[in-house]
Amino acid sequence: MSLETERRSVQREIAIDARPETVWELLVDPAQAVRWMGQVASFDVRPGGRYRVEVIPNNVASGRFVEIDPPRRLVLTWGWEPGSGSPLPPGSTTVVFELEPHGDGTLLHFSHRDLPDADAATKHGHGWEHYLERLRVCAAGGDPGRDPWIDQPMPDMQEPQGGVDRGKGRAS
Repeated sequence: MSLETERRSVQREIAIDARPETVWELLVDPAQAVRWMGQVASFDVRPGGRYRVEVIPNNVASGRFVEIDPPRRLVLTWGWEPGSGSPLPPGSTTVVFELEPHGDGTLLHFSHRDLPDADAATKHGHGWEHYLERLRVCAAGGDPGRDPWIDQPMPDMQEPQGGVDRGKGRAS
């Protein structure tokens, strides 16, 4: 993989204290998905079906489901609808969730690829860190609480401490 490719993707590996089936439902059931990300979700979970989440007010992510292999692999396209303040059009990037049984829990391999540049990868990496931690808490039976980004603007997307995230970080 080239350095340019690394700068244009986000990759995370997260241990979750829940079975893959539990994590899967949080990814594909709109009522469960909004427990960890978004205010309103609408999913047509089939290849080619629509994925749409109003993540925070006036910021709607949308795309299409590409691959559905319960409870192991979910692939969808991703982008932001007009008015969301992002130049990333709906369906222009790819998000992959791979769920691997790990003891009594799940190892989530996550990637968001095809981002247009390093800045987009850094910003999306920041967002995914926030939301994947909420997913981890929720799947393990906890309550991540109301998403603070709903009530106030997302924190400034400055360069992370220690330098630019090249998509190889780990959350746990």
